[in-house]
Amino acid sequence: MGPSANWSYPTTIKFGAGRISELAAQCKAVGMARPLLVTDRALASLPIATQALDILDAAGLGRAMFSEVDPNPTEANMLAGLDVYRAGSHDGVVAFGGGSALDLGKMIALMVDQPVSVWDLEDVGDWWTRANPDTIAPIIAVPTTAGTGSEVGRAGVLTDSATHRKKIIFHPKLMPEVTICDPELTVGMPAFITAGTGMDALAHCLEAYCSPHYHPMSHGIALEGMRLVLENLPRAYATPDDLDARAQMMAAAAMGAVAFQKGLGAIHSLSHPVGAVYNTHHGTTNAVVMPMVLEFNRPAIEERIIRAAAYLGIEGGFDGFFAHIMALRASLSIPETLGAMGVEVARLDELTEMALLDPSCGGNPVEMTRDYTRALFEACM
Repeated sequence: MGPSANWSYPTTIKFGAGRISELAAQCKAVGMARPLLVTDRALASLPIATQALDILDAAGLGRAMFSEVDPNPTEANMLAGLDVYRAGSHDGVVAFGGGSALDLGKMIALMVDQPVSVWDLEDVGDWWTRANPDTIAPIIAVPTTAGTGSEVGRAGVLTDSATHRKKIIFHPKLMPEVTICDPELTVGMPAFITAGTGMDALAHCLEAYCSPHYHPMSHGIALEGMRLVLENLPRAYATPDDLDARAQMMAAAAMGAVAFQKGLGAIHSLSHPVGAVYNTHHGTTNAVVMPMVLEFNRPAIEERIIRAAAYLGIEGGFDGFFAHIMALRASLSIPETLGAMGVEVARLDELTEMALLDPSCGGNPVEMTRDYTRALFEACM
């Protein structure tokens, strides 16, 4: 008997510069007549959002927008969005933006008319079967960053505003029916967002590659995704209007999210609680803890990293790879420690408990015991 596993792979992707022009046609193709464009506050006033609304409007689809979305979206944001969705009799969601807007757009589409609370659909066992699939609205995803890869995922992250816990909400129908990846939309990203989102894509590929689960399709995608980030993130950061580098980063971001079906690990289980408590940027937080996690996991991943380094053209095996990550981090002005991001030693016990509850723990190549996790947090300070 060989290996046995369940795999699920993504959706229709319209990839290339200028393809935002196809937005209205794709809305109509999936049956939307009154889409609601969900984005975040920062994007709402930018030309790319106006352009998207103009494209919808010109095709007779209206120009409705909801943008009350926090950087770490909460159920309060979702409920406000649902009010707007229902009041406007909308029939689909265009999720437009970075991970926060994409995730919240998905949550609105999911919860339009459900018999259960959103927390009853957390990614635990078969909880997703509690939802009525027939009432989930169609979703078109338009990423404007190259990071989370939420545009090719079947889940969204929502923060419980009472407990500050980030929860992963899952349903197969949260996979966008169509994703439009237009690198022109990412050109205006501030440099620190280009850096943070790019390092998020790298973290997804790196953790998936190191995860012990059996998923050779994801494993291969993770390796090539790492190559694309390492070759193109420095270019996109230094020369923001380099459309080729932007396109390659957009591909790497989608690949990261496809790859992490194989699992994530300690980078994410440390980063999620820090983001929930301190409202730090998710990808940047991943970048801060990445070297410490590599070091702690070294006994379990050294052989695998040596193989990756050879493929990536990095000399010196594990040590060479580690040095390359440190140099990349420095070149992108990533903070060196969690302490530099404002994390307090007094809260490490609480953050450790939150990290142990995070579903990403299960994909770490070394078991995330309480002592291991606490020591890892201390190293990150």
